Order: sequence, then structure tokens, then C-alpha cells
Amino acid sequence: MALIRLDEPTTHRIPPDTFSLFALGFRPFYLLAAMFSMVAIPLWALVYSGVLHTQIPGIWWHAHEMIFGFAAAVIVGFLFTAGKTWTGLDTPTGKPLAVLAAVWIAGRLAMAFGGNLIAALADVVFLPVCATIFFAVLLRSKSQRNYFIGGLLCVLSVANLAFHLAQLGVVAVDPLKTLHFALGLIVLLETIIAGRVVPMFTANALRGVKQWRNKGFDYTAIGFTAAALVLWAGEAGPWAAAVAVIAALLQFVRAGGWNPWATRVNALLWILHVSHLWIPVGLLLLAATQWGLLPRSAGVHALAIGATGGLIIGMITRTALGHTGRMLVAGPVETAAYVLVQIAAVARVLTVAAIPAAATGGVHLAATLWAIAFALYAWRYFPFLTRARVDGKPG
Repeated sequence: MALIRLDEPTTHRIPPDTFSLFALGFRPFYLLAAMFSMVAIPLWALVYSGVLHTQIPGIWWHAHEMIFGFAAAVIVGFLFTAGKTWTGLDTPTGKPLAVLAAVWIAGRLAMAFGGNLIAALADVVFLPVCATIFFAVLLRSKSQRNYFIGGLLCVLSVANLAFHLAQLGVVAVDPLKTLHFALGLIVLLETIIAGRVVPMFTANALRGVKQWRNKGFDYTAIGFTAAALVLWAGEAGPWAAAVAVIAALLQFVRAGGWNPWATRVNALLWILHVSHLWIPVGLLLLAATQWGLLPRSAGVHALAIGATGGLIIGMITRTALGHTGRMLVAGPVETAAYVLVQIAAVARVLTVAAIPAAATGGVHLAATLWAIAFALYAWRYFPFLTRARVDGKPG
């Protein structure tokens, strides 16, 4: 047995200036998602105004790219990182991770400049490959608790394939339905993950905070939410609005039990609580849509900007800080980004729901605020994501 000299370090510290963009899944995909969205959203505002044109209908391109481009990149980056923590097994790093990032980039370019079969093939590859890799890690570790999350990633892959088959005319399905279904899947994933981490983050940061949680109630709220989103995506009709209202009420009670008010002085926490509250708000707006009271876009953007955008900006700051060895503290840049995304959500939803004459202005205002928020993230976190952890540890 070899002996370790007392004057030798037992661990190797990675120099802080080491290029580490591909050291762990969150690094390239968080950065790519932020940089992509800060460009794609202003471009969409120009498409919406008729200044630019896309190869496929503009609304299809916009919705697809924010779901299967932006959100999918963050989801994969998060799951590859969390998967290593959950299972203790390695997820892609180095050249394999760089290849996956290149595949994602190819999909974005293909969707920007083409709407044909070649573009579909270039785009559709990314999610199935990532889902296979993630599920293989779960199976090897027998992480049964997370099989469901791996399954959702697989279903999201199928939804992307369905979108391309629909927009190419291979199947007689409205492409927007596949996109709504995919948005519902992402919201479902968000509320499952949030139920695990948001109360935990809150309890860890605010010692002695009072919270109420019940596993059976959580499952009920998640189940009704899943049913409401599926029924909405399938355009089940006015009766399905009642399911959405029940889901919203359950989610309000569930989220209220996490004690969001106690987090008002901690930006790294309140962004997650406020963003998750957009899920029940969005469900109520979807119910109003199904009753013919509001345009569909109001509920869609409550879920897409308020919930998804808010939770993403909150999680990609928090997890990037933690996994690069930094203090879990939101500074002025992070706080500004959080506020900008939330104002963008309010502006987009409010103008659609209450001030239709200002809808175009709402699109441009929301797009500008969103772009600034994610540009701030890209600027602030570029050195964090491309350089080694400050504590010299791998990852």
C-alpha cells in the first residue's frame, strides 16, 4: 500500500484561470441559452412587427425556439449537473459535452435559416441524445425517484418530433398544439423540481422559517396541474377550465406553505417563489381563455415568461454560483435581471389581457426587458462559466 507524504496535497487544485467551459453540463448550456435568448427575443419582436420574416410562420419559430432551444438547453444543463449530484455518476464533460453543445447550436442555425426536412433533422437530434444519456445515468444508479423526470425529457423529445412532423405536413396536427403540449411539460417539470428545491433553499437560508408541506397534497396539486395543462393543450373545451381553476387553487395553497413572504429580503429566494406563483396565475388565465374571456396569449406568456423565464433566471444564477464555488448571494446585477424578467412578464400579460391596443408595445417592451436581463447574465457569468471553480475543485 502506497503511503502519502505529509507534505504532499491529497487533492489537486485546478488553477483559477483554467478554461473550464466544458467541465460540467451547466456551464455551456446556461451560457448558450442566455446568449441565444437575448438575441432571439428582440428578433421575434421584429418578426412580430413585420420587419423580419422567418422560413416557417413566425409564431411557430418563436415558440419552438424558446421551448426547444432556450428552455431545453437550460433543462439539459441543469439535469446533467443535478444528475451527477443525485447519482454520484459522471455526466458528459470535455469533448462529449462540447459535441452536444455543437449539436444544439446546429439546431438553432437550422431553425433560423430553414424550415425543411434538413432543418428538422438537425434540430430533432439534440433532445433524444441528451435524454438517453440522462436516463442511462439514472438506470445505472437505480435512481428510481428520478425516473419520472427522465421520462418527461423523453416525452419532450417526442413533442419536438411531433412539431416537425406537423409543420412539414406529415401528420395532420396543428403545430401550435405540439408547442402548447411541450410548454405544459416544461411547466410540469418546473413545479416538480420547485417543490423539491424551493422550500429546501428557503429553509436552509432562513433558519427557523415556518413552512407547511404535505406530500399527498403536493401530488394532488401536481396531478391536477398536469391534467389542466394536457386538457388545455388538447383544447378540451370550457369544462376543462374548471380543472385549471382547481389546479390553480391547489398550487396557491402549496406555494403559500413554502412561506414566500419570508423571502422578501433575499433576492436569490424571492425570484424562485414569485416565479413559481406565475404557475397558478397562468392556470387561472388559461381557464379564462377556455371560457372565452381572454386571449390565449395571456396564459401562455404568464407561464412562458413569468414562470419559465423567472425560474430559469433564478436557477441559472443560483446553481452557477454554487457549482463554481461562490457565495450564494444575489448582487445588484442578479437582482436587476430578476426584476427585469418579472416586469417583462407583467407587461406582456397585462397588455394582452387588459390593454389590447397596447399589445404591440407590450411585445417590444417585454422583449427589451428580457434581452437586457439575459445580457446582464451573460456579461456577469461569462467568466464564472468559462473559468475553473474558485475553490479549485473539479466541476
